[in-house]
Amino acid sequence: MWKRWRLRILLFLAVLGPGFITANVDNDSGGILTYSQAGAQYGYTLLWTMIPITIALIVVQEMCSRMGVVTGKGLSDLIREEFGLRLTFVLMVLLVVVNYTNVVTEFIGIAGSLHLFHVAKLLSVPLCAVLVWFLVFRGDYKSTEKIFLVASLVYIAYIFAGVLSQPSWHDALLATVKLPANSVWHDKTYIYMAIGVVGTTIAPWMQFYLQSSIVEKGIRVKDYAASRLDVIVGSFFTDLVAWFIVVACAATLYVHGMGAIQVAADAAEAMRPLAGDYAFILFAFGLFNASLFAASILPLSTAYTVCEGLGLESGVDKSFKEAPFFYWLYTLLIAGGAVTVLVLPDSQLIKFAILSQVLNGVLLPVIIILMLLLINRTDLMGEHKNSHVWNVIAWGTSLIVVGMTLVMLWGMIPGH
Repeated sequence: MWKRWRLRILLFLAVLGPGFITANVDNDSGGILTYSQAGAQYGYTLLWTMIPITIALIVVQEMCSRMGVVTGKGLSDLIREEFGLRLTFVLMVLLVVVNYTNVVTEFIGIAGSLHLFHVAKLLSVPLCAVLVWFLVFRGDYKSTEKIFLVASLVYIAYIFAGVLSQPSWHDALLATVKLPANSVWHDKTYIYMAIGVVGTTIAPWMQFYLQSSIVEKGIRVKDYAASRLDVIVGSFFTDLVAWFIVVACAATLYVHGMGAIQVAADAAEAMRPLAGDYAFILFAFGLFNASLFAASILPLSTAYTVCEGLGLESGVDKSFKEAPFFYWLYTLLIAGGAVTVLVLPDSQLIKFAILSQVLNGVLLPVIIILMLLLINRTDLMGEHKNSHVWNVIAWGTSLIVVGMTLVMLWGMIPGH
């Protein structure tokens, strides 16, 4: 019995990485700032989203993982082959634009977190931009993955920060399983924030990165059970962390009437007098780790995706000469994101960060629908195509987000 379980554990550890890393990068600077804003502005009333979002995240990530294992191809590669270059090109342009805003948000997090320790953004942002570039450019897949796995574990800091904030556990747990009052759906900013929460939890770029990582790691069909567990564990852990971030800010900023966050440092600074220095340090350090972590992954994901879509060489295991476009795109995204943060006024940084996550939410249904059209093809997936339950959850997620987006856009029309 023990021998069998030991083999299962070893197999899981062997494939651990893509699912866990991808899900945890979800709690990047944009995620942390969005969850923090949700808690600070609306208390516990957005916690109800966590359970359905976690289920949807597991389903979507598992679909990507399965397609990668069965087809041996990345998502953008499959989209180009099955839907043509024209659609692929338009999708790549949209993804690059949205991902650029996400990269900017990572450097917003870096600037905000180090500002708490009195490091000016003119120093912190350029230094960290060089660091994340060097990390991937000079590393290989295995060494880079080990660093990212260790960074993923640092998210535990937010669980401790949530506990130290001394929330009302009864109110938080009740809000998690109970829908809010109907009146919230007449609040334009509440719907805007809800879309941001969905977009930051199931970001479009994550699907492309996960499938590419699965393919690059060479996971086979016979090892897929362990890979699926990797995805499930990663999705559950990342949303548990997200839940505690919302709770921490609801128990401090919202309860004490501090309201919406104006700059990235607000959440951690507000915790110091209310929850103590430990919560402040944990929150600040967690924000820095998440931002640096994702500032490496996001441009990497974009470079993978675009190169696959255009049929170009890509991969951190290849040299600059073998994959020049891959490395140049990665470099330009990092440089562009860093420069944008340096020129943006501090008063606009949080608004920009939330906007980037809303854009994720708006693009998400397009990606999921393309995935569903691919994964339900018998000639492509064989016996590994989607089950009825998986289809219902994935289609339901797409339709709900589309509906929320239409409500948001309707509310933006003058007079509504």
